[in-house]
Amino acid sequence: MFVSGFTFVRNAVRFDYPVVESIRSLLPLVDELVVCLGNSEDSTEKLIESIGDPRIRIIHSVWDDRLRSGGRVLAVETDKALRSVSAESDWCIYLQADEVIHEDDHPFIREAMEKHVHDTEVEGLLFDYMHFYGSYAYIGDSRRWYRHEVRIVRNDPRIHSFRDAQGFRIDERKLRVKKANARIFHYGWVKDPLKQLEKQKQFHKLWHDDTTARKMSGDSPYDYLKAVDSLAEFKGTHPSPMLERVKAQDWEFTYDTRLKKLKFKDKLLLAIERLTGIRLFEYRNYKVSR
Repeated sequence: MFVSGFTFVRNAVRFDYPVVESIRSLLPLVDELVVCLGNSEDSTEKLIESIGDPRIRIIHSVWDDRLRSGGRVLAVETDKALRSVSAESDWCIYLQADEVIHEDDHPFIREAMEKHVHDTEVEGLLFDYMHFYGSYAYIGDSRRWYRHEVRIVRNDPRIHSFRDAQGFRIDERKLRVKKANARIFHYGWVKDPLKQLEKQKQFHKLWHDDTTARKMSGDSPYDYLKAVDSLAEFKGTHPSPMLERVKAQDWEFTYDTRLKKLKFKDKLLLAIERLTGIRLFEYRNYKVSR
């Protein structure tokens, strides 16, 4: 079984993406790792090269900043990385630059890939998500956060990144997937408030014109408290590649997890979910095979 990793990144230093930690968390699982490096104005390329692993292969790309409909450029860059994996690859593992895999889950991921490698009805593997917010001590626990997404796909030329690169499709059909029984630790909402502001300014430009993006982002440090609706305390362990970054956090963010800024409907649906484990009316970008 040959396994490829793939990712894309641009201006990781400027926007403080944990891309090195992401790549390090993926390397134990793959035979090669393709990094699609966008046209950056910082030292992102040197940062990737500093990892010093011969399995890493950098390809260069220029982002089409005109693709502002639904964050389409993110899917385009994802597809560039996916199309560059080795032809002999059976599975392709995808991580975005702010996503990290816990080493405790590596055995489960390998087991799932080996179990389904010859079952062509299985087109991808599904991961559980943990979305950290404000600091490394809290995770989002409301319905605004997606719970699952596909992060391993078969090396099939029909498979492509969908919309803003959250998931994958074959044409417009959802992939048939099995559970990987593993987690993705998503750290995109954990940055120094000034860095988060800069990221949001750039991020909004993927959907809107420059004037609208500036208005949506503002000029003050990002206000995590203003944007949050419900958080839970994180009581587990972080992936080992993240430990130094977690220790180095130099801003404060605290939140009373008893506070729930939710509408009555959302409170009711959240209560049902916690009681039954079922999220009613959940959008699923995949089809779980039985």
